[in-house]
Amino acid sequence: MKRSDAVGTDTPDPAVVISGISKRYGRTEALTDVSFAVNDNEMFALLGPNGAGKTTLIHILCTILRPDSGTARVAGEDVLRQATRVRRRIGVVFQEPSLDGRLTLEENLEFHGLVYGVPRALRRRRIAELLELVELAEWRGKLVRTLSSGMKRRAEIARALIHDARVIILDEPTVGLDAQSRQRIWQYLWKLKEVRGLTVIVTTHYIDEVDGCDRVCIIDRGRLQALDTPTRLKEAYGHELVRLVPRDEAAAAAILTRLPDAVRGAAGDIVVRVPQESSGESIAAAFSAETRQAVLERPSLESVFLNLTGREIRDRAAGAREQAEVRAAPGGEPPR
Repeated sequence: MKRSDAVGTDTPDPAVVISGISKRYGRTEALTDVSFAVNDNEMFALLGPNGAGKTTLIHILCTILRPDSGTARVAGEDVLRQATRVRRRIGVVFQEPSLDGRLTLEENLEFHGLVYGVPRALRRRRIAELLELVELAEWRGKLVRTLSSGMKRRAEIARALIHDARVIILDEPTVGLDAQSRQRIWQYLWKLKEVRGLTVIVTTHYIDEVDGCDRVCIIDRGRLQALDTPTRLKEAYGHELVRLVPRDEAAAAAILTRLPDAVRGAAGDIVVRVPQESSGESIAAAFSAETRQAVLERPSLESVFLNLTGREIRDRAAGAREQAEVRAAPGGEPPR
């Protein structure tokens, strides 16, 4: 397994410990012997394409799914034997929106606090504090269905912390949001981590979002590929890339024929890893007739991902194939 630090942590009491977790849906192995730990007060990212197994792992941590083998502990509690206590220690923002659009923003948070048995005075204070923190205080009386997608996401983050969770888990929290809203969500997460001392676990397939995280865990096809700080990952696995923009489909086919290891990007571009014996400039020059543009990129997390998995981070076609295989399995559900 290619990984820099699968289990080790920098603190004696990690917030989350995952040991040998495996999960299968029919014939598809969604997770295979996954092990790592998340430090207390760490911003920890699970990075991988659709179908990598990220959501399956999150559902196990949230006590929604049971692993076939292995153990997981959150804030010192076992997710199988102490599921109720785990749920009181975590706040969760799922990939699909879960606010009640018929209620006001304040009513949604109030209901969550009631479910978790938060005393009335404390509940009211936390609602006010959290709405201020995510800059939604002036919208507290508005029906949720009138809010923008970005505002709903911020509201879900606030709701997840009403019961004073110590670990917040967010599954693709920025999917479907514009670039500005995505940036604001991350700003709020960093602010919450620092102000409230939270451990934050985020899954994403937007590679540009995780460069500032404390550590990044790359997962693909249910297996842990690497785990370390962004800087160390780039040093260990990063390569210079050339991103070629072909003139047309015929030119793209010609490039891919000559460069069989190149990867077709989601936007139609072609990503080439620069070999040590070559240079980005020479590759760009060699394909100048077939391309409209060639962009040289220094080692990045995207080049790390390409090196470890051999495919582009937004490989939706592969993700769709994996999910289709699982749906076809008896009693299966898509690994995400």
